[in-house]
Amino acid sequence: MKKQTFFLIIIVLLIVSPSGSFSKESVHVDVLYMDHGPMQPTLRQLRALFLDYKDKLTVSWYDFESEEGIDFKAKMGINQHIPMIIWVNGKSELFVQDHKGKDRKIKFTGFPTGSGPSFFQGKWKVEDLADLLDQRIK
Repeated sequence: MKKQTFFLIIIVLLIVSPSGSFSKESVHVDVLYMDHGPMQPTLRQLRALFLDYKDKLTVSWYDFESEEGIDFKAKMGINQHIPMIIWVNGKSELFVQDHKGKDRKIKFTGFPTGSGPSFFQGKWKVEDLADLLDQRIK
């Protein structure tokens, strides 16, 4: 009887385990951006980054000044002048684990650190966003 119970548990675990281990979190990224000259290098970096994830990621782009962007800003409650905000699965402020295993809370707003006007720089890097996406997708 004990052997039968043991084998039944093993069979159930084998059936359930693969489906759980192969499931990936669906990741959706929304990018609200100002389509101005200083933002172009960052936008190119982001487009290149997102291509690395192919079909594992969906990305929606919203030009701050377009009709679609204005509607999206209203939906997200954005009423200030900001060069960029990135949401991952509906959140712009997320915990990202660095290469040392330490969690950092990062708000993906403004230009990445070191690019664009210093007044509009956020405290994030494109590498931080890549780390977050890796953690969510891979």
